[in-house]
Amino acid sequence: MAPETALQMASDMTPEMGPAVERLVFLLSTGLARGAVLALFALSLVIVYRAARAVNFAQAAMAIVPVYVAFAVTSASGSYWLGLVCALVTGALLGAVVERRLLRLVPQDNPLPGIIVAIGLVMVLQAGLAIAFGPDHRPVHAPFSQRPFDVGGVSVLSPYDLFVLIVAAAVMGGFAILFNRTSIGLQLRAAAFAPETSRLLGVRVPRMVTLGWMLSIATAALAALLLVPTGLGLDPHAADVLFVNAFAAAVIGGLDSPVGALVAGLVVGVLASLVTGYASAATAPLAVLALLTVVLLVRPHGLFAAREARTA
Repeated sequence: MAPETALQMASDMTPEMGPAVERLVFLLSTGLARGAVLALFALSLVIVYRAARAVNFAQAAMAIVPVYVAFAVTSASGSYWLGLVCALVTGALLGAVVERRLLRLVPQDNPLPGIIVAIGLVMVLQAGLAIAFGPDHRPVHAPFSQRPFDVGGVSVLSPYDLFVLIVAAAVMGGFAILFNRTSIGLQLRAAAFAPETSRLLGVRVPRMVTLGWMLSIATAALAALLLVPTGLGLDPHAADVLFVNAFAAAVIGGLDSPVGALVAGLVVGVLASLVTGYASAATAPLAVLALLTVVLLVRPHGLFAAREARTA
């Protein structure tokens, strides 16, 4: 075959392959950004599980309260960053109040009362937000453009997606340092896995549990705040789907594994993005559920979970 003929054939094939490759790259990059948010929320579930040995089913409702605070502060001041700080502080305070004034009064020998209290808390918080702010969607603007960069004719991450990835990476790195390099992190881990022994060694276990709740809700609030500008807007149920997908990611990775939350969150985000792009948005939850089912059949404790830690 002559070189000119080969070049002509390659040029004829490029228009057909180009859109497919561009679509794949766009879906992968978008999935990574969404997966970073899922990883953050899954990490918040892992933190509270390690602190209290229980899943907080009120996580979505508790996370959306600080987002409303951020929305109100940003609307009043015009500063997204001030709203972000207020959301983190509100999330930490809310976590401390709920743990100290509500969940600490619930019997710990049976998980059912805690689940019932969490469901009741969801109803109270979401109803309260609907009464205070209304049930309608409120548009929330991102601090950066959501228009994707064009690299070589291929749409990739937007400036806001890059911001989300950087924030998620910074938070993950911060928690890695906290849990593995600091005295407080060591006390948090000890209080989670061996509370009685930790008490004998002078660790204030109740204080560590409260700190775990504060970190958990603040992280969940950050994830919800990062997600809301990319969705329909802010409403009392804006974090419900986020909770479902993040809970699936936390179970897939292992409820006691921060690394598992990170990896599984990214995998679930990319999977949902690909299925949505190539099939439909209605099919994406089914794909996540199928992945969760397969993992539970193969590794019931999660891909990154240590069995000893789950039973400690």
